[in-house]
Amino acid sequence: MSRPSPFAYKTRNWPAYNEALKRRGSLTIWFDPEMTWEARPTGKRGRQPDYSDAAIQTC
Repeated sequence: MSRPSPFAYKTRNWPAYNEALKRRGSLTIWFDPEMTWEARPTGKRGRQPDYSDAAIQTC
């Protein structure tokens, strides 16, 4: 038995289709303002900053 050919979709609204393609790979992430954090200067050269537990859990 041969397989039936898939239905060919006809795009009628090209501007909307193009915008949907642009947004397809977009991801919006919302953070709580209390989650913002900046490392305190340690005064030592080249040292990695100590990250908060919330920053590590976010990653």
